[in-house]
Amino acid sequence: MAKRKLDQTPRFADMLAAMGSEPRLRIVRLLLATHPTGAKAGDIQAELGIPSSTLSHHLEKLRNEDLIAMRRDGTSLWYTANVDVLRELLSFLYAECCTRSQVIAVEEILSACNS
Repeated sequence: MAKRKLDQTPRFADMLAAMGSEPRLRIVRLLLATHPTGAKAGDIQAELGIPSSTLSHHLEKLRNEDLIAMRRDGTSLWYTANVDVLRELLSFLYAECCTRSQVIAVEEILSACNS
């Protein structure tokens, strides 16, 4: 008996919900801009003007959905975008793009996400 592919819709919905606030979306964009080295928590705070108490909440929400990763370097916390997970999310969104009208080849979109 063949295994059924797990429906990933709930997982991706949670990821989109996590990025559904302006501060968290700004954090993800900043971390993508600084990829692959990432940014220290203090630098994220300074650049985006997010108070430290709410920044930690936003970072934790993004980490819980595996959209970002954290590493400790001495006393500094570094955050990086999880580009593999973000690529999966984009691929999911575009997986059936234009499949009915066939205006755009899905392969074009997915190859753009992978480059």
